[in-house]
Amino acid sequence: MNIQLDHVIVPSRRRRESAKLLADLLAVPWEESRGEFTPVYVNDSLTFDFADREQFERYHLCFRVSDTDFDAIFARIQRAGLTYRSRPRGDDDMQVNRRLGGKNVYWQDADGHLWEMLTVSYARADSPPLAASPAS
Repeated sequence: MNIQLDHVIVPSRRRRESAKLLADLLAVPWEESRGEFTPVYVNDSLTFDFADREQFERYHLCFRVSDTDFDAIFARIQRAGLTYRSRPRGDDDMQVNRRLGGKNVYWQDADGHLWEMLTVSYARADSPPLAASPAS
């Protein structure tokens, strides 16, 4: 069975600003509006559709990336002046976690969603390393 996650609706109070920030950090395309959504095209098979909502629970969303892509995205996080941390909870310690022999970092957006980026999956320890994306 081949199952792929196609899209995720990300609730937001400022969908365009939130979508643009994520697209800029990941260096991926986005559209300002597609109906009631502001899509961020994460890759060929995954879209994050930001949608205006008054109330919502905060999400925790994680990207597994190559070492090269991690370094490029992390540099954009730093250039954007975002605070980040090495653990999912706690203070923004401005550190990268190097557990499991990889790199791992968390940041929160203006809507309170917790974004995570890692190079070694702790959810699937047997996952092979990812190759760098062609655009990196």
